[in-house]
Amino acid sequence: MPPPHSLLQLIWLASPALPVGGFSYSEGIEAAVEWTGLDSEANAAEWLSDQLHLSFARGDLALAAQAITAWRAGDAQRIRTLNDWVLHTRESAEFLLQTEQMGRSFVEWLKLHHADTAEVFAGLPATYPVAFAFAASRTGASVHDGCLAFAFGWAENMVAAAVKAVPLGQSAGQRILARLANEIPAAVDRAMQLTDDERQAFAPLLAVLSARHETQYSRLFRS
Repeated sequence: MPPPHSLLQLIWLASPALPVGGFSYSEGIEAAVEWTGLDSEANAAEWLSDQLHLSFARGDLALAAQAITAWRAGDAQRIRTLNDWVLHTRESAEFLLQTEQMGRSFVEWLKLHHADTAEVFAGLPATYPVAFAFAASRTGASVHDGCLAFAFGWAENMVAAAVKAVPLGQSAGQRILARLANEIPAAVDRAMQLTDDERQAFAPLLAVLSARHETQYSRLFRS
């Protein structure tokens, strides 16, 4: 178990109340409701489980694990390379907007807690996974626990989006979140094993839905 202060910091970082704007993105869920028939608790649970294992774990989660290690090693070039990978692999304008906006907001929040934040991020337009990894690297928790927090924060935001967009009741949302919580440890273990060559951000249907969301007639979310 991480020491109490590290555990509390990870809980803080995973909180959907963190003022970085994660609640305003559905990452394709809202478009999926209109164009793929995502209309029930069972469908939403399967959708998010697939997104966890096939997209999130292979891409941003794997990168976050590598970035935490790089931040702790003080490897600025490695950090820049990982950050560039995120920017170059966003498959839609909305996904790029999300990682840039959440990254900027996270850095602004970090300035309240780490005096060297402005210096560390000078000249680096940090993406969200890279900014989160910096914060996680300062907690003293293990890379594994940092990734668990990153993944659970993602899961909470996605379930909240599904509850609003499908729509679902709060109990249904909690059942989906329980399923994702059970699956996250295996996803983290897999993500931490991936090399640079194995890390990927290829999710064609998700990219198509994100692009279609840009012109969706009525929507609640920014992606």
